[in-house]
Amino acid sequence: MTTTAEPEFTFPFSARGDVLPEEAALLREKHPVARVRTMTGDEAWLVSSHRLAEQVLEDERFSLKDTANPGVPRQYALTIPPEVVNNMGNINSAGLRNAVMKTLNPRADRELGGWLEAEAHRLLDVLVEQGPPADLRDGFAEPYSAALHCRLLGLPTDDWRRLMSGIDVAFITSPAPFEGSTPNWYKDLGYMTARLTADPEPTEGLLGRFAELRRSPDLSDRVGDELLATVALSLFGAGAVSASAFLLHAIIALARRPELAERLRREPAVIDRAVDELLRYNLSIGDALPRLALADVQVGEVLVKQGELVLVLVEGANYDPEVFPDPERIDFDRPAGPHLAFGAGRHYCPASALGRTHAGIALTALVGRLPELRLALPAEQLAWRPGFIKRLPERLPVVW
Repeated sequence: MTTTAEPEFTFPFSARGDVLPEEAALLREKHPVARVRTMTGDEAWLVSSHRLAEQVLEDERFSLKDTANPGVPRQYALTIPPEVVNNMGNINSAGLRNAVMKTLNPRADRELGGWLEAEAHRLLDVLVEQGPPADLRDGFAEPYSAALHCRLLGLPTDDWRRLMSGIDVAFITSPAPFEGSTPNWYKDLGYMTARLTADPEPTEGLLGRFAELRRSPDLSDRVGDELLATVALSLFGAGAVSASAFLLHAIIALARRPELAERLRREPAVIDRAVDELLRYNLSIGDALPRLALADVQVGEVLVKQGELVLVLVEGANYDPEVFPDPERIDFDRPAGPHLAFGAGRHYCPASALGRTHAGIALTALVGRLPELRLALPAEQLAWRPGFIKRLPERLPVVW
């Protein structure tokens, strides 16, 4: 950065996912574009108001893929090889993009809704039979979310735990590279490549679509097996951990506010609005969304210089009272607002419709099957995973 004064804040803030960090409101009100120091020791601009956050996310002069370039300021150390990030940002095959978008469209699989409902109830059957207390992270949210993404990719659902264990390493946020990060990535990449190139070749899900691309006579769609496997692995990692994290936060919110769960039981038609409000309210995005400035850009009162790192604080934007009055209250009747839980602009999450479907079916099943759902321990006793890209409780014990 061109400025020389010491940053006023260090980032990220608290790993707790049940309490909005006090810095979010302070920065939004007093310093909506604030200088911070990241865990790597680099300086960055932290943007915390909704208006300015949306500006950054929609402006193509702020790049996501370039945050992996050598020598640029970092939010945290890379835990996947930088060429992987660059390859993902430079995908130019129309067939590849179409395959991914079709995979992430819940309407492309007419049986998906019924399958998700059956999977949710299958997991709940086990929990109900065992009786409370139960851990809804290991017993419900994680296997439900991971199994969905195994189905989307065309993988055996029994492999979900093996794949999630790789995420536990790949999504660590560390101030410096660590020994296990690169072999962890290539181990999972090897698994995905083997599935893609198996004989007989895959026929289901994204891997089945990729197998067709590998045989395509259109040279523009000929991409290497490693890139195809990289896309599949990245989709699983980002999708499964995000879906599981949001579901855990939604469960905590409902367990602490039984009147909300009761309303969902009474009025199942409200589920879509409820999911959208819980998306706004949730604090699972533990770290900000990073962008690298490709040019000098005015953001509020700050001129961000080319090459500087900008971090978008989603929890600041989603709790901005200028856009969401009384933001710390969960209101299922709140008018639909432009929350940033799925990002914005060119990098708006393409799985947003899938994520809403996944969550709506799971929460409907939960409140129906587990009446009087509540935490089995005081909320302040939940253990939140440190140094991770998402705010996750290590366990989520509940009773009902």
